[in-house]
Amino acid sequence: MPEITSAPLALGLVALLAYLAGSIPFGVVITRAMGLGDLRQIGSGNIGATNVLRTGSKPAAAATLILDAAKGGIAVLIARALVGEDAAQIAALASFLGHLYPVWLGFKGGKGVATFLGILLALAWPVGLMACATWAVAAALTRISSASALAASALSPGFLAFAGYSDLVLLALLLAALVWIRHAANIRRMRDGTEPRIGKKTA
Repeated sequence: MPEITSAPLALGLVALLAYLAGSIPFGVVITRAMGLGDLRQIGSGNIGATNVLRTGSKPAAAATLILDAAKGGIAVLIARALVGEDAAQIAALASFLGHLYPVWLGFKGGKGVATFLGILLALAWPVGLMACATWAVAAALTRISSASALAASALSPGFLAFAGYSDLVLLALLLAALVWIRHAANIRRMRDGTEPRIGKKTA
C-alpha cells in the first residue's frame, strides 16, 4: 500500500470529515430528542453543555458534554490511526472549527470547550487530564463555567510544553485563542459581575 501520511488529498479528506463530525450539534439534537425545546432559544442560546444544564436536565447536559468531547477526540484518534500525526492535528483543528462554525446550523455554533478538552485528551492524554483538572478546580472556586474554560485553555499550551509535547504547542495556542475569542461576551459579563453561575436554570 502506498504511503499516504502526508498526501494532500488524504489530509484534505481528513479535514473535511473531521469538520463535518465536529459540526454535529449534539446539544440541539439531545434537547430536542428529550422534549426540552430548542436549545438556541434557551438561556444564552449556546449549543454547549453549560446551556443544556440550564434546561434543568443533568442527563442531557452530561450527554452533551461527553458527545461534544468525543467528536473531537474520536476524529483525532481515527486520523492518527489511518493517516498519521500530521492528520491528527488537522483533524483536531477541523473538528474544533466544525463545532464553532457548524454547517448544519448556518455556521452559528458553540464555544468549543468540551471539544477542546476531548481533542487534548486524544492528542496528549496527560495534558488533557491536566486541562480537565484545571477546569474542575476553577469551576469549584468560581462556579462560573466560562472562567473555568478560559483558565483551562490558557494554561494548556504551557502544560504541553512542560510535558514535552512541543509539537502541539502552536495548535494549542490557536485553539485557546479561538476559545477566548468565542468567550468575548462572557469576559465582558464577568467584568460587569453579571455572568451566570453553573447550573442556574432559566425561567
